[in-house]
Amino acid sequence: MDRRTFLFNSAAAAVGAVSASALAAAASARLPIRKAVEFSMLPKNLSAVERLRLAKLCGFEAVEIGTEEDPRIAEEYKKASDEAGLPIHSVMNMGHWQYPLTSPDPEVVARCLKGMETSLDNAKLWGAQTVLLVPGVVTPEVSYQQAWDRSQREIRKLIPLAEQHKVIIGIEEVWNKFLLSPLEFAHYIDEFKSPWIRAYFDVGNVVLYGYPQDWIRTLGARIVKLHLKDFTFRPNKQLHKTVADWVNLRDGDIDWKAIYHALADIGYKGDATTELEGGDASYLKDVSKRFDAILTCA
Repeated sequence: MDRRTFLFNSAAAAVGAVSASALAAAASARLPIRKAVEFSMLPKNLSAVERLRLAKLCGFEAVEIGTEEDPRIAEEYKKASDEAGLPIHSVMNMGHWQYPLTSPDPEVVARCLKGMETSLDNAKLWGAQTVLLVPGVVTPEVSYQQAWDRSQREIRKLIPLAEQHKVIIGIEEVWNKFLLSPLEFAHYIDEFKSPWIRAYFDVGNVVLYGYPQDWIRTLGARIVKLHLKDFTFRPNKQLHKTVADWVNLRDGDIDWKAIYHALADIGYKGDATTELEGGDASYLKDVSKRFDAILTCA
């Protein structure tokens, strides 16, 4: 081998090594997602500020809190967030199941609207960017078309307050027999023609009838927030059927690598909140590590 050939081969090998290294780095790059936890997952025997400090100690960067009707407690949560240095990024509206917007009873709908107004006020106070809303429920008494029309009509009434507070209403897909495909969910959001109505996508809620990575790519920029939880289908010999169970992150059947690549493909930058059973510090630290593994495609 002459000197020129030797130098060429050496250079090629170096480029190959750099390329392989770059590819490996790209494959394991952390998604630009802030790691959040549900307030309900934190030990209830602690004060609000202690719960948030523990969340931060366990590696979480933000928290999602449910609607709080008591102004005194709402102020306490704001103070706790400031003292702990853990921002409240979202409010989970709490009245939409008991009082759905799709109900034929005007009083039920009015209670839901009032609850959403409280949630939006909470979000403004806490500095949260979103309020999560389940838009309605299809029942034997409420048809799919009625759920679509009623929920959109009532949600439009909330847009002025959302715009005033600069808070986005994030519509979540859940087991409500409604918005059962990514194409339909995208169309539902688009019909509002408002930047204050977007999708709050829950990775675990669609595994019974779809693939989360497909939903993510279809919804794309419509997604404002994420919920992360895992799900598994296990054969039960006694019942002679497959039983579906919620499990800890990365213990179920969700293809987290596919989720990682789908989120990277749409360029999602925002918050993701883990929504699991609660536990002590050891449990929360483990959940946090599992969360990290998802965000780095480990």
